Amino acid sequence: MGSAARLLWVVTVAAGVLGAQFGPPTVPSETAPNTKALMARGVQAYDARNDTVALGVFRQAAVMGDVDAMMYLGVMYGTGRGVAVDYASAMAWFRHAADAGNSQAMCNIGLLYLQGLGLPKSYSEAMTWFGKAASFGNAEAMFNAGVLCRDGLGLPVNYAEAMKWFRRAAGAGDITAANAIGVLYQQGRGVPVDYAESMSWYRRAADAGNDTAMYNVGVLWEGGLGMAADRGQAIIWYRKAAAAGNEPAQAALKSLGVKD
Repeated sequence: MGSAARLLWVVTVAAGVLGAQFGPPTVPSETAPNTKALMARGVQAYDARNDTVALGVFRQAAVMGDVDAMMYLGVMYGTGRGVAVDYASAMAWFRHAADAGNSQAMCNIGLLYLQGLGLPKSYSEAMTWFGKAASFGNAEAMFNAGVLCRDGLGLPVNYAEAMKWFRRAAGAGDITAANAIGVLYQQGRGVPVDYAESMSWYRRAADAGNDTAMYNVGVLWEGGLGMAADRGQAIIWYRKAAAAGNEPAQAALKSLGVKD
């Protein structure tokens, strides 16, 4: 097996839903005047990893109706920050926030179902919650829905549907989705193989800082996929990815005899 073929396998498995990646609020909700100071103190403590203080403050604000406080509590219970991991409590707080219309809480509930954390695994429930979050414009949920379609989790593999979700997510600013689109074009999954399109999407994600996309750009250059092979360009992109901690890129540099 040549080096290009070896490297291509990594591309096919790049990008997916890994681990309990519960997100705190990305766009703050409208905070009630009587919880504004509390939330500022809680977020400061959370960012400083003073979890005991953050937990107490968020509990106080959540009882007063602050949706973002509910979200933070769900994340802390789900990841064991300042408290033992308790997925039932995480779900309860995410549900409170979701009922108030918080799309990230909906996405986090989908992750609980996807991974079977504290409840039976259910891909159909995960897709339902990702769909709800996506309807509110949540890009992460759009991407996750695409992963379920791409990988055939709870439904038949459907690359065309995955592409639709990934495009929606990329349009909403998700750079991981842009890389995933590049993979589909490179592998001809649901679309004809198109290395130019693949490179375009990889560059979009790489230029936004995605190290997997940087690595994938290097793969195209090394393999001469859609262009003349260029070892120098491949090394440039592998180095960028390696500097960001990408292990396949580090291995690729080693295989090419590049020390750093």
